[in-house]
Amino acid sequence: MDAVVRGLVVYFFLLLVFRLSGNRTLSQATAFDLILLLIISETVQQAMVGTDNSITQGLLLVLTLVTTDILLSVLKEHSQVLDRWIDGAPLVVIDNGKLLHDRMAKLRVDEGDILAAARSLQGLERLDQIKYAVVERSGEITIVPRK
Repeated sequence: MDAVVRGLVVYFFLLLVFRLSGNRTLSQATAFDLILLLIISETVQQAMVGTDNSITQGLLLVLTLVTTDILLSVLKEHSQVLDRWIDGAPLVVIDNGKLLHDRMAKLRVDEGDILAAARSLQGLERLDQIKYAVVERSGEITIVPRK
């Protein structure tokens, strides 16, 4: 039972940390992000298993984590509040060519990120060519060009 409690505590703690860090963190991982993720995984592994390294303990933890993930996905289907809290919501960061700096700061998106998405997705080179830029739930930036 100790493994189940440890697994749940770690799961919800990581969910909270990654949710607070924002979707852009997950969407555009750098080498630094990968190193950090590897270190975090090793750290929480120790927190979950404690001194019991048995196969039973490992299987119980996997079952606990997967069941928790399935349960949350079912709960998200029935609760928009929970869905928005866990997965976020799309947010417009450019409206008719104008940068919305407060939203960009909240999402930690800068003009360079938006222009990179505009170039790669639509072949656009300047902000005045963008009608809307939206940071999606996945953290990716969608560009709607001006006509």
